[in-house]
Amino acid sequence: MKDQKEAVKKVIDYIERNLEEEINLDNISKNIGYSKFYLNRMFTEHTGITIYKYLQNRRLTAAAEKLVKTDKPIIEIAYEAGYDSPQSFSYAFKQVYMYPPKIYRDIGIFTPKQSRISMCYSFAEIKEIAA
Repeated sequence: MKDQKEAVKKVIDYIERNLEEEINLDNISKNIGYSKFYLNRMFTEHTGITIYKYLQNRRLTAAAEKLVKTDKPIIEIAYEAGYDSPQSFSYAFKQVYMYPPKIYRDIGIFTPKQSRISMCYSFAEIKEIAA
């Protein structure tokens, strides 16, 4: 269990260091040294969220902060968040933040939707405690 927790911490660290780089499950699994299927299952068990969803939510949270705190063009923020087009970014952003990026920027209040996960207890450990 401790090895799994360390691997999950490594995944989180890798994602946080490379948030604006091109990241996919293959890159992560090669870097951590586990198969992508086992790594994703382990990550989900310990955090309650898939690696992909965590990465997407972290990128969208960083993008939301940039929208409110900078004057960067939305298209530039979209590319930094790993999206190939402003349309796909806008769609994903609206799914999480309920507003398109332009309106969110105009509102001017940053609300993080996915902070960095801290590995104090795993999702599986919390389920055991609650049972």
